[in-house]
Amino acid sequence: MAPLIGYYKSDPTDYILLYSDGRVTREGAGIAFFYWVPATSIVRIPVSTIDAPFILNETTGNFQAVTVQGQLTYRIADPKTMAGILSFTIDPRTRQFISTDPEKLPQRIVNAIQSHLRAELLQSTLEDALRRAADIAATVLAKVKAEPSLAAMGVECLNLFINSIKPTPEMAKALEAEYREGLQQRADQAIYARRAAAVEQERRIKENELNTQVALEQKRQELVDLQGRNNNKQAEYDAKSNDLWLAPWRSTDPRVLLALALKHMGENAQKIGSLNVTPDLLATILAAQK
Repeated sequence: MAPLIGYYKSDPTDYILLYSDGRVTREGAGIAFFYWVPATSIVRIPVSTIDAPFILNETTGNFQAVTVQGQLTYRIADPKTMAGILSFTIDPRTRQFISTDPEKLPQRIVNAIQSHLRAELLQSTLEDALRRAADIAATVLAKVKAEPSLAAMGVECLNLFINSIKPTPEMAKALEAEYREGLQQRADQAIYARRAAAVEQERRIKENELNTQVALEQKRQELVDLQGRNNNKQAEYDAKSNDLWLAPWRSTDPRVLLALALKHMGENAQKIGSLNVTPDLLATILAAQK
């Protein structure tokens, strides 16, 4: 025979409503109590935060199908209000809910999220939706927090995370191909720019070499001109020096000059290996003696 008096001790994260004869006799979080089993109903409403993951199939503004995967964190801020909308009655022995109403709450919240999420995606292209997942999540969360139907149930939405927005596999491949093509084009442009820079650098190097060669040739021309002018001046100086040296001898009798020449030859006879006296030279000497 089942006992008529039971004992129940709740967790701190559970808000308990004890009904006896159709009215609430005790309530609170984490309470413990004895109760009369035949005439008592226990309602257990969790007041801790609850995570509700979801996967939704939606369409963007440019008619592209996407799969949105995310998670909502919420809590029941008003347990008594929730108890009047959904049944959270439990079996005290097993502590399990005796109805499926608690399972409906996350789905109702996800339905509200889906409604606002669909409106946001329809205002975005596929590319924008893939880039703006965090912004979309923040916008949808703000709208869900202001949702009258959730506030009427005493539900408070805390955080909304969109983990991913995925296009169809075919569209994903197309986007990847387009992105790869863009990367390849940028890589090709970088290669062309590098080659152009190398050609330009080579041109500058050759231009500098030519400019250097021209400058060297100009310096060489200046040097040659300077050497020519110096040689001309040296020749002029040598001619003037010879003129000055020969000036006293121009008025001297040729016979005296011949005698002086023969005298110098005789003084340096040891340095003369051989001496050839031609008939013309001998005739000139004899004619000079007459």
